[in-house]
Amino acid sequence: MYRIMIAWISLALLMALATTTNTNDTQCYIVNSSKTHTVSQLRIMQYNVEWLFLKTYNNCPGSGCSWPNLADATTHMQNVASVIRTYNPDIVNLCEVEGCYELGQLNGLLQNAYTPYLLFGTDTSTGQNVGILTKYSPSVSLQRTSATSTYPVAGSRCNYTGPGGSTGVSKHYYTEYKINDMTVYFIGAHLLAMPTEASRCASREAQATVLQRLVVELLGGIDPETRHVDDNPNIGLIVSGDMNDYDAEIQDANNNHPISIVLDILKGYAGEYALAYELYSVAAQVVKNERYTDWWDPNGDCESSMNEMSMIDHVLMTSNLLEIVKNVTIPHPYRQYCGTFDSDHFPMIIDLQF
Repeated sequence: MYRIMIAWISLALLMALATTTNTNDTQCYIVNSSKTHTVSQLRIMQYNVEWLFLKTYNNCPGSGCSWPNLADATTHMQNVASVIRTYNPDIVNLCEVEGCYELGQLNGLLQNAYTPYLLFGTDTSTGQNVGILTKYSPSVSLQRTSATSTYPVAGSRCNYTGPGGSTGVSKHYYTEYKINDMTVYFIGAHLLAMPTEASRCASREAQATVLQRLVVELLGGIDPETRHVDDNPNIGLIVSGDMNDYDAEIQDANNNHPISIVLDILKGYAGEYALAYELYSVAAQVVKNERYTDWWDPNGDCESSMNEMSMIDHVLMTSNLLEIVKNVTIPHPYRQYCGTFDSDHFPMIIDLQF
């Protein structure tokens, strides 16, 4: 009875804070001091946490998202906290977060083991952002690129026949860590949804082009003689996020094949800087029948089945980091169905040993 009472009080306090505190527009992107971290191992988690909202934005919580009211949104947050607590990552990249207030509440459920960082994006339609919980401080404040790219891109396979356009990456950030003798750049991103819809596909390829340019810039730019990014063993880079697309090279459990070249662009296989650099998907180290990170219910029966699973969340990294990856898992600790309080995505966990 005592535990039930404490849990009820905690829930009531969380709901009261979410109701009374006018902190809907909260950012926490500033890193106050640069620090080098000496570590022997590092665990990274990629997790789309599905509408981690507590303050109402465009009817979320409400009819505008998965959680019809604050009580359900709060229960969802507790479930997300339970997953993160179970796997105890050092760095968590989280997609579909409203703001730092929500990250702070989530961190509180995790005994404040992390520091939250979030820089607002430009998706005013959903209000979703990409944030990070980290036990190790980045060495620079979170930043964004305002660059855009036109579409359709050269070599597009989207079969898009509409008018051309231009887009940026509305939901992303980048920062860097000083780890031992390495500088590790970290890009967190959430690209446009609908993997097989032609217009979204074309826009998503343009978003991948923007991120490709950022990757090249962070890695030091192109050597004018070799037309290649110089390999530096002391510089690594990680791209982590919900890319809303499939990987043609490392297919998921259901052999979903992309109609786009989004992953090829991000990896450096295609696009403006094709073959100038190469990033590698850590999912190659996961057995094929476990390669799924997302559930979509195409037949609308509200019950999940294996043929409805796909892998649209990805973690890509440079070869010098891939060499020290010791384990990659995509756990599936809960069942998917309509009415669940868990995310419609599963986490991806990467263990590195320095």
